[in-house]
Amino acid sequence: MAAGSTYTPLATTTLGSTAADVTFSSISGSYTDLVLVVNARSNWTTDEYEGLGVQFNSDTGSNYSYTVLAGNGSAASSFRGSSQSKIEGRLNPSYSSNTSPSANILQIQNYSNTTTYKTMLMRTNSSVEYYKVTAIVGLWRSTSAITAIKLFPTESGAQFVTGSTFTLYGIAAA
Repeated sequence: MAAGSTYTPLATTTLGSTAADVTFSSISGSYTDLVLVVNARSNWTTDEYEGLGVQFNSDTGSNYSYTVLAGNGSAASSFRGSSQSKIEGRLNPSYSSNTSPSANILQIQNYSNTTTYKTMLMRTNSSVEYYKVTAIVGLWRSTSAITAIKLFPTESGAQFVTGSTFTLYGIAAA
């Protein structure tokens, strides 16, 4: 069986106008994992940093943590966020007239399991930020099955730009 045959497209959103967030809801629990592919940019122009926030099931409490490994080809760094209100990755802003979207791949393991906390691996890129590539391990401290995923730019007032795309896949056991 080819690896791609286990991916089932569940939903796709392409923005026809700017949006403060994108939410996938009523996610079926009939898969083992989820993969979310995001090709997006924000309209943030103040500086080169922009974050991609991720929350599950409308939980805005301090139930998230993440560890980031980042690099730009000549330097590397790592940092951590604990007791956060979201898992945070990277997102290209519109800083310095940037028009390139970030490619982000989020892999959410055992999302429908109701006995363990949920983990997510995220790979992101940015063409304008100092750290060009990042690998993020995120944790949501809840045993609830994930039925909704909210994505949003983290800078206050920033929005996803028109044409940003978001595709959610269900991953079946091979």
